Amino acid sequence: MLQINKKIMITKAKEICQLAVEVIETEAAAVLNLHTRIGDDFVKACQYLLSCEGRIVFVGMGKSGHIGSKLAATFASTGSPAFFLHPGEAVHGDLGSIMQKDVVVALSNSGNTPEILALLPIIKKLEVPIISLTGNPASVLAKRADVNLDVSVDKEACSLGVVPTSSTTATLAMGDALAVVLLQMRKFTKKDFARVHPGGILGKKLLLTVDGIMHTGNEIPVVKMGSSLSLALIEMSQKRLGATLIVDDNGKLKGIFTDGDLRRALDKNIDIHKVKIENVMNVACKTINSTMSAIDALRFMEKYKITLLAVIDDGNLVGVVHMHDLLSTGLA
Repeated sequence: MLQINKKIMITKAKEICQLAVEVIETEAAAVLNLHTRIGDDFVKACQYLLSCEGRIVFVGMGKSGHIGSKLAATFASTGSPAFFLHPGEAVHGDLGSIMQKDVVVALSNSGNTPEILALLPIIKKLEVPIISLTGNPASVLAKRADVNLDVSVDKEACSLGVVPTSSTTATLAMGDALAVVLLQMRKFTKKDFARVHPGGILGKKLLLTVDGIMHTGNEIPVVKMGSSLSLALIEMSQKRLGATLIVDDNGKLKGIFTDGDLRRALDKNIDIHKVKIENVMNVACKTINSTMSAIDALRFMEKYKITLLAVIDDGNLVGVVHMHDLLSTGLA
């Protein structure tokens, strides 16, 4: 087991915290300085991206490549189809994935990355616009691009001054700024975001509706008016939802009988074989429709402190939804 010298750790604690603070402050300053570079070039870059009829192709080597991959994912998830293309793979065949209607976003802190420069002649022949994010506005890439966004930093956050830290943070922030501007200009909504994130919590909250989780058909606990309480208890026991609904001969909902109603009935020493269900049921049965969002159904249950809801569409009983069904989706 690794042994930690507590005395050394105590004496080094302040130094460790100070170094961490310096890193954060250096990177924060690098990002803050970007606001002076938001102008005509940024607007021009946005115009290229907004008018793109194909995909936005991000390219970058090393750490810039990792940033490009992240940005591609951000753009793709916010209404701007995008993907990341590794420059090293591009020169060995993957360059064929770039089409004439695409826009290329090239990331390079030096602006002279050989692998990226090797792609420029082919991209130019395709007449594909190139947006570059570089730390050197005088670099080859910056000059050959249709528009260059300056993401240069005063210094990297590491003591060596060479490890990509502030520069990658600045590039990521500039890319995020582009993505968010496009998001708003495309009028991309939360529902649009949920549509491409169906597995996430936000997607479930906005997209999942009651009809996707409710119990239907023979799974609905239900008895007719005139049934004995004992028959209703059998139905409750078989369907295991803690309640049963009561309907008339036309299938119209008339009430509900729950575990709580059973306890209250037993306190009155009634004969469960003789008493009719309509004499002990609760006529104040809360209902919802099948198109209600699952999250709204959950909030409805929490508001009224109930665990089962009847689902009614056009006056007809079509299902039931239980609190456990909603919670099992991960909504709460």
